[in-house]
Amino acid sequence: MSMDQKQKRISAAGLLITIGIVYGDIGTSPLYVMKSIVTGNGGIANVNRELILGAISLIFWTVTLLTTVKYVMIALRATNRGEGGIFALYALVRKRAKWLVMPALIGGAALLADGTLTPAVTVTTSIEGLKNMRFGSSIPVPSQNAVVLITIIILLALFSIQMLGTSSIGKAFGPIMLVWFTFLGLVGINNMTHDWSILQALNPVWAIKILFSPANKAGIFILGSIFLATTGAEALYSDVGHVGRGNIHGSWPYVFACLALNYLGQGVWILQNPNFKTSGGTELNPFFEAVPANLRLFSIILATIAAIIASQALITGSFTLVSEASGLKFLPRMNIHYPTTTHGQIYIPAVNKMICLATIAIVLFFRTSQHMEAAYGLSITVTMLMTTLLLFEYLGAKKQPFVLRLLFLVVFGFIEGMFLISSLTKFMHGGYVTVLIAGFIGIIMFIWYFGNKVRDKHEGVSTYVRLDEYTDMLTDLSHDEDYPIYATNLVYMAPVKYNKFIKREILYSILDKRPKRARAYWFVTVNITNEPFTARYAVNTYGTKNVINVQLFLGFKKQTSVNIYLRQIVHDLIKDGTIESQPQEYTTTPGRMVGDFSFVLVNDVVSPLTRLKGFEKWMLKARVWLQNLSPNPASWFGLEYTDTVVERVPLILGKPQHNLHIRRVAAQDYSHSKDQES
Repeated sequence: MSMDQKQKRISAAGLLITIGIVYGDIGTSPLYVMKSIVTGNGGIANVNRELILGAISLIFWTVTLLTTVKYVMIALRATNRGEGGIFALYALVRKRAKWLVMPALIGGAALLADGTLTPAVTVTTSIEGLKNMRFGSSIPVPSQNAVVLITIIILLALFSIQMLGTSSIGKAFGPIMLVWFTFLGLVGINNMTHDWSILQALNPVWAIKILFSPANKAGIFILGSIFLATTGAEALYSDVGHVGRGNIHGSWPYVFACLALNYLGQGVWILQNPNFKTSGGTELNPFFEAVPANLRLFSIILATIAAIIASQALITGSFTLVSEASGLKFLPRMNIHYPTTTHGQIYIPAVNKMICLATIAIVLFFRTSQHMEAAYGLSITVTMLMTTLLLFEYLGAKKQPFVLRLLFLVVFGFIEGMFLISSLTKFMHGGYVTVLIAGFIGIIMFIWYFGNKVRDKHEGVSTYVRLDEYTDMLTDLSHDEDYPIYATNLVYMAPVKYNKFIKREILYSILDKRPKRARAYWFVTVNITNEPFTARYAVNTYGTKNVINVQLFLGFKKQTSVNIYLRQIVHDLIKDGTIESQPQEYTTTPGRMVGDFSFVLVNDVVSPLTRLKGFEKWMLKARVWLQNLSPNPASWFGLEYTDTVVERVPLILGKPQHNLHIRRVAAQDYSHSKDQES
């Protein structure tokens, strides 16, 4: 089955998993969107029918245009080997123009920053529903401190289960989210039975009128609250690799219908309760108040679980984004785990820890959902705008007429531009936090990407040498008894290009630093395939028995088993006489014919002889500094428990300075100069 067929495939289990992990963010928007709109207009006493109809109309058409049309109908077609998200989209269009890297970097950084806020705001909002609620004679959540504590405990539990993989999580969460969306729709219908005229809100005229009506005290800035209804659209696109395009197409209509019904139902409740007063100093949340009293506790528990699942959509999307960013050289390579046999379902421990820490820090900083909502949505509007730019180029790559592409760019650019302007009012009220996080991530990606560009620009052909031209020297060193044996098998995890070119620094490590004598020199290139359990290899010995170029072709589930596979390869090559046998005199295994292994990983250090100046030199130094902070490459290949040496090799780039010269003087001149100094 081709990748495209897998993407289009629909199954009952797939639909359930999709509902469980893709729609969490957008599916919990009813918890805070209407609350934000009412608060932004001065409270429930200051709202009227025109405002509510206009606000719901804005919500409905925003979700229709941005989520349904832009993402479900258009963006989901722009997948790279089944993976979605802004980086996958950039990979499809990057050859069209060099400047496209900037929207990709900006949008990716903003989306990763938004992923730290979504878990905080959704879970906090749900737990606040329990605040001051009496159960018999006790009040389990009496204060905001209790809300914060419970929220942090829930978040820690959520992040701790990510290692199970999205398939396992989706199967557990799917039925719950199906209940959640059904509950949203039924609650909405229950309230709509009191005023079916609320359906007038589906007329887009109300959406346009309310932007200029005096009934809307927030004016154009009401869009900052409206936008919260569609913040999960970008996460939906990022998660397509986990579930497939067909399952999203099949499940979205039901999800959208339930969301629309709930917003309509909340609107009816607000209009019928203009004088409603909350008790105990709690903030009004129309979502919980619209639920029948006998179902209030059930709704809070269900909302809390849905909020936890909402966080899942952003977390899994973040894993995908970081994985794609590493492949595009936007970020250093990280350890990626594959809990299942599906390539798109991944777990990145380092990212999981960073998002967890950032999310908990946000909860402790903002403390209330009202303050978090003030920061929510700003960064994601930036991501959506960047995605629109890249989709414009994608449509061009697909030979769509320029007029249609321009119409797409103008319509969605204008809509998202208006949302961005309205969201900028949140900057001083907390939006600066996500901007700072996005800026930090963006700087790291900028340094890594352009630092690699500087390196590639100045390395040139002279950085690589032909391995086959050094085989005689390596063979002679292997048999030169004037040098002690460094290792029986000396292994370099170093790509060999075109089966013969290798970086000069690798041979420098063997021959120049201190000649390393070994019975066999191994140069191993790991090629990761899209299949989970591929395990093949090819060798080239260049007519020797001591120099072996190994090309490993490993499935993504096998990539960390290099040590095990290499031992098997040595056995195979000794058995068929390709390489010399390695009998061991001292061993606990009688008849052992394979010697010891020493793995060498080469790290660059910027040499003082590097002749770069200004911006380029700073970028290169920053890039090498980040490289030394990133995870040890040994863990990528499963070499943590082997004899592994990480060597620092000088990186010399730029034109060498030929005027470096020191003049020799006679001994008596030296003595005379010393007398003068004293």
